[in-house]
Amino acid sequence: MGTSVDPGIFKAYDIRALYPGQIGGEVARRVGRAFIDYLGGAPKRIAVGRDVRLSSPEIAGGFIDGARSEGAEITDIGVVGTDMMYFYVASQDLDGGAIVTASHNPKEYNGIKMVRRGALALSGDAGIKEIKEAIMAGRFADKGTKEGKVIARTISDEYADHCLGFIDLTKVPRIKAVLDPGNGMGAIGASAIFKRLPLELVKMYFDLDGTFPNHPPDPLEEPNRREIMERVVAEKARLGMAWDGDADRCFFIDDTGQFVPGDFVTALLGESFVKKFPGAKIVYDVRASRAVRDRVQAAGGVALMNRVGHAFIKKRMRDENAVFGGEVSGHFYFRDNWFADNGIIPALLVLELLGLEGRKMSELLAPLRSKYFITGEINSKVADAAAALRRLEERYGDAQITKMDGVSMDYPDWHFNVRLSNTEPLLRLNLEAFSHEDMVRRRDEVLALIRG
Repeated sequence: MGTSVDPGIFKAYDIRALYPGQIGGEVARRVGRAFIDYLGGAPKRIAVGRDVRLSSPEIAGGFIDGARSEGAEITDIGVVGTDMMYFYVASQDLDGGAIVTASHNPKEYNGIKMVRRGALALSGDAGIKEIKEAIMAGRFADKGTKEGKVIARTISDEYADHCLGFIDLTKVPRIKAVLDPGNGMGAIGASAIFKRLPLELVKMYFDLDGTFPNHPPDPLEEPNRREIMERVVAEKARLGMAWDGDADRCFFIDDTGQFVPGDFVTALLGESFVKKFPGAKIVYDVRASRAVRDRVQAAGGVALMNRVGHAFIKKRMRDENAVFGGEVSGHFYFRDNWFADNGIIPALLVLELLGLEGRKMSELLAPLRSKYFITGEINSKVADAAAALRRLEERYGDAQITKMDGVSMDYPDWHFNVRLSNTEPLLRLNLEAFSHEDMVRRRDEVLALIRG
């Protein structure tokens, strides 16, 4: 079977590559076999889903063929979001699962995200490493000898029931909301769920289209959310909600058309969870605004700072039995969702919060926006990252310095974190100060040092 496999397709959290040059049905078949082998051989029960990319049926078909040939029993859950795959694997206590997706990457890409029992993600440290080693050693290139069975199931109604269980439906206000799944998988969950709510919906780009004809499926990039921001204002809507390509991340636009940073969402929902579960632990990432810590502590909760990345956040939440976790990137995690991230549950919780508070989103955010001035993530291409970090440590040696993830430097009236990108020669800066002028001044000063 002469296909050679590019070792570069195996990433920190998934397999992600260009189609057809680096990934196709044959590579996926080998990955499917290696995945079942990693899970421990013997008959395994897994679920396999896929996104709407044009190459996804071929890649999912290859993966299923490979897994079957190792004797696995496969539930084909069809076209779903990543969080729907997590839900099904965990709720049915399956041995594992996979979804064919390249998340928010452009249409030329595809990939495979895999989880074991309990929807625990495979990563470069555990799982993906073993699969890579087996495939690069030439194992699983031949045909497997067994033939497991495949059953097809539609899971959107069960998934909707699960997500709606997080809120009191009677508290959702009768408001107009704009939804933009960007022709991606958010349309599947949103279509099943939002019809059960008393909302007036303005739907953008609900047609599933793996060429993403309207905008790339990554609302974290400002140009990709410009349209929903304008639409919220034009429609006089109270809220806008957007999802990335595989719908495991959720993004909000307030009633004035302004984007809501992920750490402000974490602060509001963290405070809300502490009110529901007194003394609750909330996990947030090192990039976040101090608004998260301040709001959670003021409500009587425990705020736990953590390394960036879903594998680290989920592990910390399990270790601490934390009820909720949030990342600046728009990933939100829930104890009652098997500690996994989900793109629909935060949307429902924000809607419930608007009803409980009886105020607009912009009014809930006003105290945060008037006190916490954040830069958002700013990337700098650097030739020598180590030298740049040394310059920062020399200049800000009097700060409280922590190295949980990159370098964090804290002063009473401002702070910042600088991290090396996992995937590119970039340093990523997140900085916050408590006046706009101070934030701009500090940002420019730190960037000048980073960029040498």
